[in-house]
Amino acid sequence: MTTKLIDGKNVAEKVYRELESDIRILKAANIQPGLAVVVVGENPASLTYVRNKAARCEALGLSSFKTELPVETKEEELLALIENLNNDPAVHGILVQSPLPPHICEDRIIRAIDPSKDVDGFHPVNVAKLALGDPTGFVPCTPLSCQRLLVEAGVQISGAHVAIIGRSMIVGKSLALLLMQKGREANATVTVLHSGSHDIAKISRQADVVVAAMGRARYIGVEHIGEGAVVIDVGINRVSDSSHPKGWRLVGDVDFDAVRDRCSAITPVPGGVGPMTIAMLMQNTVTAALRASGISMNP
Repeated sequence: MTTKLIDGKNVAEKVYRELESDIRILKAANIQPGLAVVVVGENPASLTYVRNKAARCEALGLSSFKTELPVETKEEELLALIENLNNDPAVHGILVQSPLPPHICEDRIIRAIDPSKDVDGFHPVNVAKLALGDPTGFVPCTPLSCQRLLVEAGVQISGAHVAIIGRSMIVGKSLALLLMQKGREANATVTVLHSGSHDIAKISRQADVVVAAMGRARYIGVEHIGEGAVVIDVGINRVSDSSHPKGWRLVGDVDFDAVRDRCSAITPVPGGVGPMTIAMLMQNTVTAALRASGISMNP
């Protein structure tokens, strides 16, 4: 079987090209979409991710407001910063990078963000809108990425059986809600599998599409994948590799080498869902700016 590699970098570039017209419309109205990213602490992965977001904002012509706070920052101080960003008309999207230090309640921080600026899509108002199929909310970026990659790969989502392995709100729960909605690019039969599920491999083998989002390096093997299935690997895990200049490399939740020949299509790690997540964040930010401006959005 010839396996198609679903290239997230190429699809992300397509998304950026699509955003150019909306960004031009906004700039003609003297509006520059603005994204504020807040980092608390010095997590290396978070700082790298934030740098990538800032670089993409610059490339697209978006304003980027980055705030790096020390790990000892008090919760009240972070809440005060969010309130200022909520009230700043130059800021259309707000993202507080996870993970936060243990003394800060992440749920309280998420709830403090104005839902109309919650481009990460985790505020309860946006989660409720997703559950209700209300298109005025924001959908979390990683589920949007998974859906768009399936569409670009030509996968027939409507009527398909999608097995999502992992139940986090960041991916599993949100993606299930998204793909169950009515519509040509959704309307799937969704099974959510997790650490409490019995015989995960037996169930996932029956699926047309398998989405791996457990956060366990190379957990998904050939026994989890049916012949000809499509695999979306959300996992990003750092594993030791003495042959690599850094002494480590990134792998997904899927054992890529073992599974590849069994799939009809699969995303690589890196280069699959990762680049698309940033692209969807940019899309949500531009959408937030259009909504705030009252300008009609392109269909």
